[in-house]
Amino acid sequence: MSEVRMDGVERAAGERCARGDSVLPFVSIVIPCRNEEPFIGPCLESVIANDYPKDRLEVLVVDGASEDRTREVVSGYTREHPWVKLLENPRRVTPAALNVGIREARGSIVMRMDAHSDYEPAYVSKCVRALEEWSADNVGGAWVIVPRQPTLVGAAIVKALAHAFGIGNARYRGARGAPCWVDTVPYFCCRRELFDEVGLFNEQLARGQDMEFSRRLLSAGKRTLLVPDIVSYYHARSDLKSFVKHNWTNGVWAILPFMHSSVVPVSARHLVPLAFVGSVLGSGILAIRLRAFRALLALILGSYAAADLTASTHVAWRERKPSYLLVMPWIFGLLHAGYGAGSLWGMIRLLGSPAFWQRVCRSEVAESRREGRDGDMSDTCACSHFRNRETIGSRALPGSSLLVRP
Repeated sequence: MSEVRMDGVERAAGERCARGDSVLPFVSIVIPCRNEEPFIGPCLESVIANDYPKDRLEVLVVDGASEDRTREVVSGYTREHPWVKLLENPRRVTPAALNVGIREARGSIVMRMDAHSDYEPAYVSKCVRALEEWSADNVGGAWVIVPRQPTLVGAAIVKALAHAFGIGNARYRGARGAPCWVDTVPYFCCRRELFDEVGLFNEQLARGQDMEFSRRLLSAGKRTLLVPDIVSYYHARSDLKSFVKHNWTNGVWAILPFMHSSVVPVSARHLVPLAFVGSVLGSGILAIRLRAFRALLALILGSYAAADLTASTHVAWRERKPSYLLVMPWIFGLLHAGYGAGSLWGMIRLLGSPAFWQRVCRSEVAESRREGRDGDMSDTCACSHFRNRETIGSRALPGSSLLVRP
């Protein structure tokens, strides 16, 4: 589903609050973290500085067995602020932390914050107001990326992660203008009962759980609102090694969620780097023996180089900083090549996984029964040779809160 502007659409009135205009809803903020010693303090300070009444607020920091001083830092805040609590996440992955926090939350509104981010003073109150005034199911704001280190490379990484050539049509990255309906936002803010309708986060996903959750919202007919004047500041990695590693991992987990989700867990923009790297590798291999593919390879690489240089020049001109021309082409290239190569590896793992083909088989059987076809499709399904390795019954799919019954 594409992102849609709300130009010409009137805002829904919505109720101010189920308890009445004079009573603000109780809000639970969930912050997953692990080994976040340098960031968790500034994050909590920005939450404390928010203007939302503290007697209507709780902050649940869910720690995944940190090996640095993260727990010690958080414990200092819990002693000074009773509404800040420290919870345990023995599974250590982000979706498990989110689920721990959601289950413990007392608020009628639950929102996620990230330990790597700081938040403007009206962040919480603006999220709550937008959720009520627009009758949205989920609300988020602009995600402004800042470098962890004040270096040229760090600044270039930030520019690449906020540029359309770098990340496609992810509207929440530095969004401006009027509120609009989108396919996803960086950090959710929703009513607690939404999780009763669509389920909790998929704990099989080491990455990509936010996008997969957003796709389930879309599948269920729910609406996500982006409000550009709700602002958070994310501290991005500033060295090339961490940048490339992060892109590779993100690329892998753009594909692996297909193994564990009952919906299409990503948007089309997440698959573009895979198409690019796949076309380069494919045409490159064929070009070894077939002359025609040499021209195709040259066309692909030449087109990419032209687009890369154009985007890099745009950044340098916009920022009035010619030195960006020295680094931006390489940063864009590492972003796309790292993400695409990771996605290619994820595709290899996906296609070689019996669990994926079992899921495909179950979906085919379920579809055939919905259409009223006779016969046992499990005998003719392309993945039927996996049937003897694991019984396929009416069970919840691995890592999914949704059921697909054969």
